[in-house]
Amino acid sequence: MNARDAAARGGPPREALSSLDELAAALRCLPGVGPKAAQRMALHLLQHDRDGAQRLARALAEATRSVLHCERCNTFTEGRLCALCQSAKRDPSQLCVVETPADLLMVEQTHSYSGLYFVLMGRLSPLDGIGPKEIRLERLLARASDGVVREVILATNFTNEGEATAHYLGELLSARSLRVTRLARGVPIGSELEYVDAGTLAQALRERRPLSP
Repeated sequence: MNARDAAARGGPPREALSSLDELAAALRCLPGVGPKAAQRMALHLLQHDRDGAQRLARALAEATRSVLHCERCNTFTEGRLCALCQSAKRDPSQLCVVETPADLLMVEQTHSYSGLYFVLMGRLSPLDGIGPKEIRLERLLARASDGVVREVILATNFTNEGEATAHYLGELLSARSLRVTRLARGVPIGSELEYVDAGTLAQALRERRPLSP
């Protein structure tokens, strides 16, 4: 609504944001970016890197237009299926469930997992209005019950919401005669016990395993 429309409706005129203010406000959608940081970014782009700003605008427009969800694993892709789901080198009997595409990339960087994935795009959080529908529960159950998957690895985060999500999914998947496993928790590699928090050390003790000869 412009100033003239506001006046015609009997309300006070609303001052439109300048292009600079609008850019700073748009940058605030990024995680961890507050008003001052957004303003610094906007000023930097306009003062020092207008070519970079135009490239960023084009890349954002193209990504929002072309990036979709994989029909099988729900991660981001530009085709019907992502590269991992199309790969003949992956083990289709294992399905690793993660919260976000970033979590998928972290698992891939370990080079210790060769199965496939399902990305929830979130975790159960009733207080935030995120329920089974929002984490694509029906799609996950259909994917895990395709007759090929034998083991589902629950790799949700070790937050309260992540643990609750893993517990909820574990019960539903176990009822379908699937082997359900959860990422182990314990002492980080290279750490010293005196600096490990008590909760992590207690969990490591509970999940101890025999030492191979």
